Amino acid sequence: MQATVTVTPAALPEVLLNVALVRPVFLWGAPGIGKSSLVRAFAESLGLECVTLLGTQLAPEDLIGVPQIVGDRSRFAPPESIARDEPYCLFLDELNASSAEVQKAFYSLILDRRIGTYELPKGSVVIGAGNRATDNALARPMPSALVNRMIHLHLRASVDDWLVWASANGVHRWVVDHLVQRPDHLWSPPPKTEEPFSTPRGWHMLSDALHAYGEAVDGDTLAVLAHGILSPVHASAFRAYVKTVRHAFDLDAVLKGEVAWPRDPQDRDLLFFLSEAFRARLAKDLPASKKHASPALQRLAFRAKALLIELAEISLECAQLVIATDDNGVPVLPSWFLIEVGRDLPRLAAARA
Repeated sequence: MQATVTVTPAALPEVLLNVALVRPVFLWGAPGIGKSSLVRAFAESLGLECVTLLGTQLAPEDLIGVPQIVGDRSRFAPPESIARDEPYCLFLDELNASSAEVQKAFYSLILDRRIGTYELPKGSVVIGAGNRATDNALARPMPSALVNRMIHLHLRASVDDWLVWASANGVHRWVVDHLVQRPDHLWSPPPKTEEPFSTPRGWHMLSDALHAYGEAVDGDTLAVLAHGILSPVHASAFRAYVKTVRHAFDLDAVLKGEVAWPRDPQDRDLLFFLSEAFRARLAKDLPASKKHASPALQRLAFRAKALLIELAEISLECAQLVIATDDNGVPVLPSWFLIEVGRDLPRLAAARA
């Protein structure tokens, strides 16, 4: 199922509070963006126990139970994990990864909140979750009858929401500070091959590993950790960021002229990181129209042109990276700034020579 309208993690609890109490909800989203933890937190906020069933580990009898003889008749006895006396949150994780038979077994539970003669206690909540087929995750087509029994919400990763959560939950400062500078690194699309990719869950895992090793972790170990959890591009960028922390390189210091671009060939990864951070800073701070640029931002634009010349002397590739278009060929930096770069760089380069 493709997303048309999405919700952020911060907005999800209020939506669930209004709809999950009256109708079953299915939460779609990419792997690792926090679906399960958000559902558990929601259940906790209502004072409900969260009972999780994994669709990939279920057989139909795990839901409908097994027959037993009562008097002269048989009836199905639902499993103890479901048949409870007090209201609770039933979380059907990986529901769309379960077999067709298991999905059929969910029909009455989701629509009628009933299994055989057992009915969920009043006040109980039913929430399902799963990945999309486009995520290269295990996902089976969901029958239209099951689709029509639930309200469908599409969750998207939000760096602002995640950073608020991370700051309140002890996530390692290197991870937080890096994602403040490179919010686009929080998540990357799942690759078609078997290799790590970046997710909020992955960054949390990296944080736990860094806390375990301590900040004295050596460069080789840091490389093993980062490349074992994140996408290759994001792992390299994070290693370069850590190098800036350890060697007192900082983009603000470069902009102020307190330090120069790193020139050592061994610091080429650091130079790429600073170039990407420089590009992101300009894209964030420079307005779309020059007439809206304050004197301070006009000074930033002039300083940026001088820094581009210095950067090109060290690495033309890095200088081109700063002013390059995105993957769709759309300029990242404002057009007025790019025009000034093309007009002024030859003059500034001549003056520098």
